[in-house]
Formats: sequence, structure tokens, C-alpha cells
Amino acid sequence: MRKPECLLLLALLSGGCAGYQPPRIGPENPASPEARESRFQPAKPALDADADTLTRETNKELQGGTPETSRAARPAPGEMTAEGAVRIALRNNRGLQAQFEEIGITKADLLEAGLYPNPTFAASPRFPDTPPLSADVELSAAGDFLDLLLRSQRKRVAAMRVEQTRLRASDAVLKLAAEVKTAFYTLQAAQSLVERIQAITAAEAAALDLLQRQHRAGTAGDLALAGQQTAYSQDRLEQANAAADIREKRERLNSLLGLWGDATGWKTAALPAIPAQDPPLTRLESLAITRRPDIAESKAEILALAQALGMSKSFRYIGNLQFGVDTERETSGQRITGPTFSLELPVFNHGQGRIAKLEAQLRQAERNLEERAIAARAEVRAARDRLLAKRDAALFYRDELLPERARITRLSQVQYNAMLLGAYDLLQAKQNQLGAERASIEARRDYWIARADLERAIGR
Repeated sequence: MRKPECLLLLALLSGGCAGYQPPRIGPENPASPEARESRFQPAKPALDADADTLTRETNKELQGGTPETSRAARPAPGEMTAEGAVRIALRNNRGLQAQFEEIGITKADLLEAGLYPNPTFAASPRFPDTPPLSADVELSAAGDFLDLLLRSQRKRVAAMRVEQTRLRASDAVLKLAAEVKTAFYTLQAAQSLVERIQAITAAEAAALDLLQRQHRAGTAGDLALAGQQTAYSQDRLEQANAAADIREKRERLNSLLGLWGDATGWKTAALPAIPAQDPPLTRLESLAITRRPDIAESKAEILALAQALGMSKSFRYIGNLQFGVDTERETSGQRITGPTFSLELPVFNHGQGRIAKLEAQLRQAERNLEERAIAARAEVRAARDRLLAKRDAALFYRDELLPERARITRLSQVQYNAMLLGAYDLLQAKQNQLGAERASIEARRDYWIARADLERAIGR
């Protein structure tokens, strides 16, 4: 009796995945354009932090699932989830930390704008060449009075710049979170795919072993054996390439997470299953307009430019204005003291170029805001449609194609046991099932990536 069943068992793998329920994306009340603020204050690890400290910090994120995950669906301790990866990246990513330093730079500008102007001190000693030989000394101190008047308005403009920078940093957080999730889901899918490739390689090995025995018995030709050997070698090469691809994807994710040394020894949880239902997908465009930091940044830029333009127009006919005191001791010993006043006359230049530049910058910022809002709405619509399409494809594999392929494999096994079907037909059925499982994994990966893109598009 032929016994390829023992070899075929190498190709039978279970494909179950835990039903992880991701956080809700649903819209919040967008009635007010003043969305609630998110203060990002990441911890700033020292540049000389050793790998042991980093490993301990990373392990804190590997203690289980997120609060939204049910107890049964939570990953095992030590397994990283997409949300855990995002938290690690927000704490460790050096590029994001450098982005946050921009806030400190603009806050320094705000501090500078709020300081009082320094007075100017001048001394002018003059020595006569004829008697009396006493030196004539003139001393003066003056301050820029216009700069003092504009102090409060400069502070308002600088405060708007700080808010604009904070919103830019918030947008960088969202971009990094989406990039980390995409890289994480891609790695999860690659790890699941390599398991299916190993199963297909095992099936090819079983077919090759059977064909070799038939070739030795004289019932299979050289051409058939060479073809099967080539197919098996091709699968082994694909398996090696898949393993190398996983290593590359892990290092890409390590770079985003800011990990090195022993901290890179993390494990990933299984690729989440498709949830029972998607979050509400209504009013997403309005939600994006009210919540996206890049749009809020454009609005803040418009406010800052409008404030600067109004300030320039209000004081366009007032040039450099200084008040002070001057004292002079003449050679006769007499001292003359009195106030000084200096005013720049705006005869030729009364800020025409500066005002025209600010007006053009304001119009440019308004057009940029409109363009960004239109692009955001289109991005949200495209991301929503892509999510729905990827969900339909993933459910089609899960609910229709995979069960059909599994049923064909079971029926083929029954007919093979009854000697009504050949071993190659059974191997082909199993290979078709494994191929469908590979496509199903890719469809699930595409669904979660589309979901991360939609979260990024609406400013979650």
C-alpha cells in the first residue's frame, strides 16, 4: 500500500487567528472647530541610555493586549501588538523627539518676544587742543519706545507660532503611528506567509519523494522528475527569500521603534482577524476637517499672518522711535542735561514692501488651507472606499474561498483513501488550499493597513 499520507501530514497547518478587536475609529462631535487639544509630552531618554534600560522599557509594553482587547483575544505576554509598537515608537523614535524640539525653539522665540528692549548707552568724550584743557564729555541713554509698544502684539504672534509648531508635531505623531502600524501589519503578514510557504514546500517535498520512488520503479519519466525537482527548488528559494524579507522588515520596524541591542528580541502577536464590524464610517470628512493637525496648523498660520499684517499696517507710518536722556559736561565745567527724542521719518519707506509681502503670504496660506482641506476630504473618501474593498476581499477569502478549498481537500483525501484519486491530485488540492490561505493573509494585511490609513486620514 502506498503511504504518501505520512508525507502529506507535513503540509497540514492550522490557520486560526485570535479575534483581536482594534480601537474604535468612530466620529466624535465635530460641531466645534476647536477640537480638544492633545499635549504630547514624550519622555526624553538620554542619548547615552544603555541597551538594558531600553530593554526594560520595551518589555513594559509587552505585557499583554490593549484595554479594548478582550481577555480571550489578548496576545501572550512578551508579544508585541500594533498599539504597543506605536507606544514604543512615540517614546523612542529619535526623529519624533527632534520634531518635538521645534516646540522648544518656538517657545524660546516666545520668551524673546516678551522681553523688554535693552536701552542704548552712548559716551562721547572730546579733548580740546587749546585752554581750557578740560575734556568735554557727553553721555546719553535711550530706549526703543516703539519696540516697547509692540511687545504685547509680538507675544501674540509668537504664541501663535508655538501653537502652529505644536500642531505640526501632532501631525508628525499621527504620521509615525500610521507608518509603524503599516510596518507592523506587513511584518505580521510576512511571518504568517512564511509558514504557508513552508507548508507548500513540504507538500512539494512529499510530491518529489513520491515521484522519485516512482522513477526508481520505472513508472515515472526523467522529464516529470526534473519538473518536480525544479518546483521544489523554487519553493525552497522562495522560503529563503521570505525569511530574509522578514529580517529586513523587522529591522525597518526596529528603526521606527528606536530599538537596538537586546531590545530587538521582541515577538509579534498573530495578524488580527477581521472584526465583526467596522467602526461607523459616516461624517468622516467633517471629522477630518475638525481634527487633523495639519489643517489646524494651516489655520494657525493664517491667524499668525493676519496678526502680523495688522500690526504692520497699524504702525506703518511710525519708524524707529527712541526716547532717552542726554547729559554733557562742557570744558568750562558746566553740565547740560535734557531728554532726547529720535524718530525715523517714513518718507520713502513706510512698509510698503513688508505689507505687500504679508498680504501675499496671507493669501498663499488661505489657498494652502483650501487645497489641504480638499485633499484631506479626498484622502478620507479614498481611504474609506479602500477599507471597504479590502474588508470585502478578506471576508470573501474567509467565508467562501477558504472553506471551499478546505472542502475540496477533505473530499480529495476521502477519494484518495478509497483509491479513487491519485496522490498528485491530492497534493494539488492541498497546494491550492495553501495558496488560498496565502492570499487570505495578504487580504487581511491589506485590510489592517487600509484601516491605519483611514485613521491617519481622519486625524485619529
